[in-house]
Amino acid sequence: MSSSQSSVSDFSRKILEVLDNVEYRRVESNEDLAQVERLRYKAYKAHDVLALAPKGLLDDSDFDSHAYVFGLYYYGEMVSTVRVHYVTPDHRLSQSGGAFPEAMDELLDAGLTLIDPARFAADPEVTADLSWIPYLTLRPTIVAAAYFRASRVLQFCRPPHAAFYKRVFYADTIVPGRLAKNYGIDMTLMATNVIEVGRKLLTRYPFFISSASEQRMMFSRNPNDTLPPLTIVPTARFVPEGQFGTDLPL
Repeated sequence: MSSSQSSVSDFSRKILEVLDNVEYRRVESNEDLAQVERLRYKAYKAHDVLALAPKGLLDDSDFDSHAYVFGLYYYGEMVSTVRVHYVTPDHRLSQSGGAFPEAMDELLDAGLTLIDPARFAADPEVTADLSWIPYLTLRPTIVAAAYFRASRVLQFCRPPHAAFYKRVFYADTIVPGRLAKNYGIDMTLMATNVIEVGRKLLTRYPFFISSASEQRMMFSRNPNDTLPPLTIVPTARFVPEGQFGTDLPL
């Protein structure tokens, strides 16, 4: 660990240590997608939000060319999953766009590119004992911002969760809590301006740091590349000191 990382908080240091036992998998096989579907069902049922997935636990968006489904594995077991959308003015499909199209169009019409996570699900049997799960499950959103040089990382959430995103991701409110018609409950839309706060975010939470090779393994779909690796090892502990400032579009 570099000297800069040795000065971080005890909380961040513990999560950096957890990374030694964590792997990510970009989910593209039918077998892995079935496991994601089962985990989504288990998590949504435990939190009584199955009704918020009216199109099913797998949908067309899981197979979109700008969508990336990840599983987070701890000691070889999938404990959580998230879908990450890369949203551009020319490719506007996203979960947030379905709920707040006017706000999303305003951002995209301004030429911004966005990272929009969706379908967050964590195994309810382990979340109580593993407080780091939300941080590492959402880590691919920060890796995506670095890889795609995105302008914002979005957070589409229920209003009680807004304080978490404001505190951890320095998120600003784009749409205050209001009824999202396609969900039937109040939701809010927030956004992290990674251009402005990226360096501060990575300094406070160095486990969000990623190497260029990890970014490619997570998000490259270059036809000349080989198939995505079976697992992706987080690289935050191995990025040389002084280089993390290039990991987000600062």
